[in-house]
Amino acid sequence: MISNRIGKKLGLIIVAVFLVVLVALGLALDVMFSNFYRTEMTTRVEELSKHMVAMASSPNTTTQEMIKDFAEFSEVSVFYVDGKENIVLHSGRHIPADRSFIQSEDVSSIISGSKVREEYTDDRGQRFFMIGMPVSHGDGPTEALYVLASSSHMESSLRNVRQLLVLAGLGAFLLALGITWLIAQILSRPLLQMQRATRKIAAGDLETRLDISSRDEVGSLAESINDLAAHLQRYRDSQQEFFANISHELRTPITYLEGYAKVLKNRLYETDEERDQYLGIIEQESLRLQRLVNDLFELAKMEEGRIELQPDLLEFEEIVEQAVHKIEWRAKQKGLELKLDCHGPLPRLRGDGLRMEQIVINLLDNAISYTEEGSIIVTVDTRESRLLFAVEDTGVGIPENELSLIFERFYRVEKSRSRKYGGTGLGLSIVKKLVELQGGEIYVISTPGTGSRFEVTFPFPSPAEETGGTPR
Repeated sequence: MISNRIGKKLGLIIVAVFLVVLVALGLALDVMFSNFYRTEMTTRVEELSKHMVAMASSPNTTTQEMIKDFAEFSEVSVFYVDGKENIVLHSGRHIPADRSFIQSEDVSSIISGSKVREEYTDDRGQRFFMIGMPVSHGDGPTEALYVLASSSHMESSLRNVRQLLVLAGLGAFLLALGITWLIAQILSRPLLQMQRATRKIAAGDLETRLDISSRDEVGSLAESINDLAAHLQRYRDSQQEFFANISHELRTPITYLEGYAKVLKNRLYETDEERDQYLGIIEQESLRLQRLVNDLFELAKMEEGRIELQPDLLEFEEIVEQAVHKIEWRAKQKGLELKLDCHGPLPRLRGDGLRMEQIVINLLDNAISYTEEGSIIVTVDTRESRLLFAVEDTGVGIPENELSLIFERFYRVEKSRSRKYGGTGLGLSIVKKLVELQGGEIYVISTPGTGSRFEVTFPFPSPAEETGGTPR
């Protein structure tokens, strides 16, 4: 069983991102609640201080008792300090153990009309919010009033909020963990399928296909793997068929050569005419064998990029006329009509003369091989500032689903009748490579049972190339 390492990696990445977000959000909420409670506490103490200062400024004789009662009711501590820093009054439930918060400079500052605000921690570790405000009795500030509120209620509330945040974060993390596992499984499943499929393909099981229909990049990758498997399967089948055909094509001429050579060596013929007949057979089979070897050699050179072209300015019409003249005897043997339709004069073309002739002969030879009756029309013309060379036959035609495959090496149409039509399936592959090496393009239009039309176009040379410049 293949370990789902990609799923684990995806899960770890998602969990790590979620943890970072969760921690950042928790810290932000903690700071927000802390600031909120501090602000509320400060505002409350300041409001209480203003009320007490107003009561302390009143000439009423019961002021101190009112301040004590108000402090007890509000759960704050009050320290009333005169100008000589003596504590005139102190009251409240949470009285600090020490009085170090009353500083001479603070008292002087308060009596001069300023306000003091700070957080104070006594020697027992209790924290207070403290505000010192001036008290006036008509002629300006003469005393200081300190109001202290314990932060224990605020800290208790913050602890509760933090516990709630931790519990909510833990629940969210567990929920995210489950969702992350599910997402990782969904995202990694097609990748694991592709991994298993590619291993099968690498092991030679080229019929393996992926059933992933998503319309995203994963679906495109799966489709590409299926296309690759189909191409490799087609290539393997074509190669196997090619080797089978090559074996047959080699075996036949070799058998003839060996057999008739023994006949001649042992003088098993009766007349000179019979001897010449055997010699003719040996010559034909030698030429057949030579052609097969030449095709293989040419294709190997082009596949390795070792073919060398010798470009020159050519009269393409003359090349076509010579090729037609060389091959017309084959057309006559099959009773076919070979027509040449040359719309000249045409501009000269830059290319390798021998390779151009090879292109023309291979296309004509292919047309004759797959045409039993009718005609073959060869056209030379111009099309959109390019040279057009076309070979149209009335042969067996090519099925539409095979049109894109006929230029592949080893591929042959009409496999069941390959011995009848002969050839090795290399001719059109050689033609396509020679056309492309010389800057041209090749197309095919065909209808089964009606015939095929092969069209080759080449660009005309620029003025600089016509005067000897480097071809494009």
